[in-house]
Amino acid sequence: MGEVIAFPAPEESVPTTWARSTTSTAEPLWREAVGHELREERRRTGRTLIDVAEQAGVSMQYLSEVERGRKEPSSEILGAVAGALGLRLVDLTARVTRTLARPSGPVCLAA
Repeated sequence: MGEVIAFPAPEESVPTTWARSTTSTAEPLWREAVGHELREERRRTGRTLIDVAEQAGVSMQYLSEVERGRKEPSSEILGAVAGALGLRLVDLTARVTRTLARPSGPVCLAA
């Protein structure tokens, strides 16, 4: 038989949100990094959740959850939201990749 590996104690467990991951060596989830980039672009351009959601064809609640890293959007949704923000999907992906590749670790996304 194989070796039994114990689950980590709660205080050692991998965090589930990007905001908490800044205190750990765990990497953020892709959906959290994507949400952060979408929110930053929306804020940078002075757009509202309602405006971007309507243009992308999604609900404001869903877009909010995507921005907070709570939902894992499909590529179609990502493309629609990125397009509503004037970005190509490849540009969004490149931004997320650069964010995740930073040697200093993840950035706190607490809003």
